[in-house]
Amino acid sequence: MKKNTLFFIFSLITCPGAVMAATCSQMNLTRCLDSVCAINVSSNPAARCQYCGTSSAGTPKTTSGGMRSLSLGQSSKYTLTEDELEDAPTDPGQRYAWATAQCIKKVEGCTVDDVSDTYDELIEQSCRAAGITAQMSATIADANKQTATASSCLTSIRSCLVDEKKCGPDYSACEDETSFNNFFSACSVEATGCSEYIAEIRTNLSNARDTAIKNADVLIQSIVTNYQTAREQKILSAQESCKNNSARETCIETICERSMPNKCGVGYDSERATATLLCKFYDLACDVIE
Repeated sequence: MKKNTLFFIFSLITCPGAVMAATCSQMNLTRCLDSVCAINVSSNPAARCQYCGTSSAGTPKTTSGGMRSLSLGQSSKYTLTEDELEDAPTDPGQRYAWATAQCIKKVEGCTVDDVSDTYDELIEQSCRAAGITAQMSATIADANKQTATASSCLTSIRSCLVDEKKCGPDYSACEDETSFNNFFSACSVEATGCSEYIAEIRTNLSNARDTAIKNADVLIQSIVTNYQTAREQKILSAQESCKNNSARETCIETICERSMPNKCGVGYDSERATATLLCKFYDLACDVIE
């Protein structure tokens, strides 16, 4: 088992996943994880990073109805419903662990390793999108410092300039000065009534272009590193829990409280024995970690 996925095990408070003979369907597993981690992803490419990656990527955007599942109006066989999402943690690391626990129960044959293999790359891709979003948010903040008319012109020209068919959100298509000048000129023509601000706006957006290109890799790496660091800290926490078996004991007490009719009380040793057996996977996990 990969070391960077072992912390997920310590989020499971019910019975451990048994080894399945069936092959894990990555498509169905992704569909399930997306119903928890990719809410509103069509309008927010950073969703996976924000929901299930790192809090440094920002707060996820929500609809007027709040956090809604992608499974609304669809079959919930491989997705989490809106009602089920009410129990999902808001902390990105905890939410990913929670999603893992739910989805390996829904999708037959899948393990925590399958989750890591299938979804970690998608989260990191989303974190790159979050990096671009953060850079563009800074540009917008700079724009808002101008007067109302100048701000309106800047916003209009900037929106035109960072279109996917021109410079792009990260200015990657305008690294050379000629491309930038051509696209900027075209956008300036479309922005009527802004002629008195054109020189200032060009300087502003040229500086934003230079900054975005220069800092893009640093910004992206920072967010991805924060995501990886958070996961490593959870592994260390799991290792600490192994030292005194606290995680296993917590698992036993939780199962007794939630699943046993007599809550493993005095005289019901068989219930505690069953709970202990269900939490046996902690011993196996700790053997791997240590």
